[in-house]
Amino acid sequence: MSYFMYDVMGGTVDEPDPEMMRRLLDGLAQADDEHPDVSLTHESGWCLSVFGGGLLVWENPDDDSVKPGKMRNVARKETLRLFGLLAAGDIASIEELPWQR
Repeated sequence: MSYFMYDVMGGTVDEPDPEMMRRLLDGLAQADDEHPDVSLTHESGWCLSVFGGGLLVWENPDDDSVKPGKMRNVARKETLRLFGLLAAGDIASIEELPWQR
């Protein structure tokens, strides 16, 4: 399975390991209005975006029939767990969560 992450400045990192995912999340400390998030995108088109303060957005920009979901106050540990699930292609486990749509 293929996946990649965008860092807070929009740079791409192909198939980051868990340590690199942690470092990219650390980059949220430098987030601003123009560069507010870090995201992981799977080859299926599904994407998790993380914003400062624990906002997590789950969406598939390639599929207009699915509304984006949001969760607030998501802990860093849970965000990293979800990144791991998405990197592995386990879309179903992420989709089961209580997303606000």
